[in-house]
Amino acid sequence: MDGQPTTLQHYNAAVDLIERNLAARPDKIAYIDEIGSYSFAELAARVNRAANALTDLGLPLESRVMVCLLDTIDFPAVLLGAIKAGLVPIAVNTLLTTNDFDFMLRDSRAQALIVSDPLLAVFNPILTNQPFLKHVVVSGANASAHPLLADLMAQASDECIAAPTRADDACFWLYSSGSTGTPKGVVHVQTSMIKTAELYAQPILGIQENDVVFSAAKLFFAYGLGNALSFPLSVGATTILLSERPTPQAVCRILKEYRPTIFYGVPTLYTALLASADLPKRSESNLRRCASAGEALPADVGRRWSEHFGVDILDGLGSTEMLHIFLSNQLNNNRYGTSGKPVPGYDIRLLDEEGKPVRKGEIGELQVAGPTSAAFYWNNREKSRNTFLGPWTRSGDKYTESADGYFSYGGRGDDMLKVSGIWVSPFEVESALASHAAVLEAAVVGQADENGLTKPKAYVVLRPNVPQSAELSAALQQHVKAHLAPYKYPRWIEFVAELPKTATGKIQRFKLRA
Repeated sequence: MDGQPTTLQHYNAAVDLIERNLAARPDKIAYIDEIGSYSFAELAARVNRAANALTDLGLPLESRVMVCLLDTIDFPAVLLGAIKAGLVPIAVNTLLTTNDFDFMLRDSRAQALIVSDPLLAVFNPILTNQPFLKHVVVSGANASAHPLLADLMAQASDECIAAPTRADDACFWLYSSGSTGTPKGVVHVQTSMIKTAELYAQPILGIQENDVVFSAAKLFFAYGLGNALSFPLSVGATTILLSERPTPQAVCRILKEYRPTIFYGVPTLYTALLASADLPKRSESNLRRCASAGEALPADVGRRWSEHFGVDILDGLGSTEMLHIFLSNQLNNNRYGTSGKPVPGYDIRLLDEEGKPVRKGEIGELQVAGPTSAAFYWNNREKSRNTFLGPWTRSGDKYTESADGYFSYGGRGDDMLKVSGIWVSPFEVESALASHAAVLEAAVVGQADENGLTKPKAYVVLRPNVPQSAELSAALQQHVKAHLAPYKYPRWIEFVAELPKTATGKIQRFKLRA
């Protein structure tokens, strides 16, 4: 297998994902981006050239390479090339600030940066003062004073012997999205990617070789990395890549033009798509599977999507620490308003504040055990010890389990509100608000009243052309009271143009609290 060691203890994720397709379907299209289409044989050659180009820079085994690339063919080529060469790529969010990238370069001690040319300007102010960075390579045409990735790859051989990596070696990093503050370097091992494909993508999502997949979530996210890289490569499916931001208009164009059979989105995008004038008719699309993660999907959004397309959205829970979805609805067991049941291969438990199991129907902190858990947080022993508890990983999410085994989201642990001595889930109140015809989306946080007691406050984004008014505010409060226990209604409603979010679509409630 193109240099893959045969000893059982050895394993290289890039070799596995590439070689299975090179042997079975070399001429089939693997990726389509805005520039062109690329067969699995062409992808394999690009991966080898990228691996050799990085090695030719003099990067030693296990050194870290920051990858800040838009979703083009260069992303899978560089990421898999680095892995094949025994380097450790760090895929970072392309939407971050100069200060964010400065922190990550210093924190990771990356020796090389591979960056798309439109993003280079964000790095320029910090490149001359990096203590560990030795190489900057640019993907695109405008390299400034740096070497072009295309030139380095053109000079490199398209044959490559894989590094003798082992199954438990560090394979790649992702930085946590920072929905609760400072991001952390999450270290994953060589086997993590294929395990998510074997446990979730193939049996739950049902991905097949003849699928055409499109993920609005970008490749640098844990969710997107599975959706658009390890999942399709595990079966030989074709993947559509979009380098620009996944606006409703851009996503609708992809759904109509390329007619993907599998679409991966996030709740805020599904909400925006349903409100878009560009939304394809059922006859204009070819969807057979849709998935959602990043934040719990409001039941009303799922139902309206199903009514429009005749295809359910399979909502699930995943995390950067677990790499992908470990709790999910399934095709014939889909219950909107829940995150479904544990994906086979993962164990779930809900614990109270004293670390004891809660009864069904009671809210508890969700912990998960499974083969895709990260090894640790880089250079953060305290956080690692508090999150990775032997085989168990703390999710930070609050959940309840129904009598028949469905898990329902109750908010982040630090987002939960105690109102009149009773826990209130902000997501529950948000879902009630979102079911009102005037509301596009909402976020709920705690705020102290005149007596210093915590009560719910709602930040509400209205649908287009819906005017703000005191009367509407009162109507929304009554709407919540009609759907939930009265003590849960928001005492204050503030209308806003948009909610603060991470690039994955997670609402940053800590910013609203601040």
